[in-house]
Amino acid sequence: MKFNRKTQLDSEIPTASMPDIIFMLLIFFMVTTVLREYSGLPISLPKAKRIEKLKSKRHTAHVWVSKDGLISIEDKIYKADGVRHIMYEKRVEDPQLVVSLKADERAKMGLVSDIHTELRKADALKLNYSSKTAVD
Repeated sequence: MKFNRKTQLDSEIPTASMPDIIFMLLIFFMVTTVLREYSGLPISLPKAKRIEKLKSKRHTAHVWVSKDGLISIEDKIYKADGVRHIMYEKRVEDPQLVVSLKADERAKMGLVSDIHTELRKADALKLNYSSKTAVD
């Protein structure tokens, strides 16, 4: 004689609390994630009457120049003659690279000119001088 089993095992996973778990994880990652801003040297940008924004931040490399003569690229301090090698490597990786020069308004013009010459030697000819708008 054969016996039929009256109870069947339920093999489904309960998903009623799944949206709650997803939203808690989403809120956790939103609260704990820190978006990195461009960091560089503490500088005071010069003022300009008319400025234009860069089209794309993706193809931009930032060079910071402080009033004390320090040059920072990607949070590392370089001398003026070391800028050429770093920017050449960046130009090889990204041919559309635009160099954004953020120089303090009290930085020596000779140092800015030296950086400009080094960028020219590195074939980084797309150069943007950063400034802030003048409030009238």
